[in-house]
Amino acid sequence: MSSVILVTPLIIANWSVISAAVLGACTAMGFSVASGAAAGVRAKAGSSVTRTEIEVENSEVLADAAGTDEQMVIEKDGVRATFSRDARGALKVCMEGAGYSKGQLKQIGQELMEQVTQQYVYHRVVTELNQRGMPIIHEEVEADRTVKIRVRNW
Repeated sequence: MSSVILVTPLIIANWSVISAAVLGACTAMGFSVASGAAAGVRAKAGSSVTRTEIEVENSEVLADAAGTDEQMVIEKDGVRATFSRDARGALKVCMEGAGYSKGQLKQIGQELMEQVTQQYVYHRVVTELNQRGMPIIHEEVEADRTVKIRVRNW
């Protein structure tokens, strides 16, 4: 007997769990942690820095482990993404880049958040399966980044 489970992403965790998901997803996309978070994005000659913010739906950074000052800054190719917790506890990302339009930055930010959400949900599911004694017998990542996990339920 087999069954298929679809997981709806809902991110509720403390900052350390979320920052681990951010780090894992962003590293896979070629981003790196910014060495000087306060340095800011340097503008290319003749261009200005564009900024846009994206709030992650269905997310909550638990207040017991983080304040609103928690943040993680990553960058790649002149694009800087700052992940943080807003005053309501929701996860948000501020995208900055010189020579990029708001639309381009929003698209990059959405791709980042999709990866972060997938990374978070994957680790949450695997942890839950291990806690319930359900061994993973096969994992597969499709071309469209769909993750299939086959488990044995004794």
